[in-house]
Amino acid sequence: MVRSPRVLAVGGAHIDRRGQVSGAYVPAASNPGTMREDVGGGVFNALRSTVRRGVSGSLLSVRGGGGGGGGRAPPPPDTVSRAIAEAGIADLSAVFLDRTTPSYTALIDREGELLVGFADMALYELAFAKQIRRSRVREEIAAADAVLCDANLPSAALERLVSLAAGKPVFAIAISPAKVVRLTPVLGGLAVAFMNRREAVALAGLDDAASQKTVLDGLRSAGLDSAVVTAGGGPVLGFDRDGSFAVVPPPPRKVVDVTGAGDALAGATVAALLRGMPLRAALREGVAAATLAIESAGAVPDFTTATFAQALALVPEEQEMA
Repeated sequence: MVRSPRVLAVGGAHIDRRGQVSGAYVPAASNPGTMREDVGGGVFNALRSTVRRGVSGSLLSVRGGGGGGGGRAPPPPDTVSRAIAEAGIADLSAVFLDRTTPSYTALIDREGELLVGFADMALYELAFAKQIRRSRVREEIAAADAVLCDANLPSAALERLVSLAAGKPVFAIAISPAKVVRLTPVLGGLAVAFMNRREAVALAGLDDAASQKTVLDGLRSAGLDSAVVTAGGGPVLGFDRDGSFAVVPPPPRKVVDVTGAGDALAGATVAALLRGMPLRAALREGVAAATLAIESAGAVPDFTTATFAQALALVPEEQEMA
């Protein structure tokens, strides 16, 4: 029997709130809409898609003992742990009973596009660096085939993690333009970094008007050997040591919520890479997962082998870039 690949994920797993405006968004005014609450986080969202594509996963995060912050009535303290268990993921997280679980609140328009996001994640800054020094982390890395992390970790924790994982692929998710720069000290140690265009521009120190080629060249100059850059509904760009390429996403059959699409793309791409696919082929699987995420009300798409294959069939082959 062939053993499935094993991934250790380290990063965000927190309360995720999404408020959607039901009409035209009016700035600086009261807007009618709906609020949903779930468990999300960049690395947790991605890992769930990785697991759904046949990879075994474990998760190291940090959380509080009193639910999520943000001024709302806190959910039960076991909300995050229950979501991790339901996803079939081993939970290695540390719990701080006197702290509040980190949370992310997103406001999206009626078309599902992000208007603003608010991250209340002080516990990540406080606790991650210490948790990476736990002896169990070294053991978990030794047992894993790869590490998946996100920039919710401060730079010191990322450096320690990449050092411990020497010899094994480390995949990273940028999270935001403000946090992506935390990856700077470890860029040379990453197998693939996943980011959107705004994050790529911030990491490369470029102007927003930079061309696609300039952005990819800037990421190479920053120290990356391989990266994936999304741009909403535009082409998904990628590069590795063999060159640069683009995958054009198919038009979604419906747009419900774009939240989590980039995480789904990263998770499914990592799963395909661990099955031995080259990045070009793996990225098509990531684009299929992202499309399913956009069509789903949840941050993580719920798909079967058959529905995933249907979505993948709609994704065109990659195009080489000059």
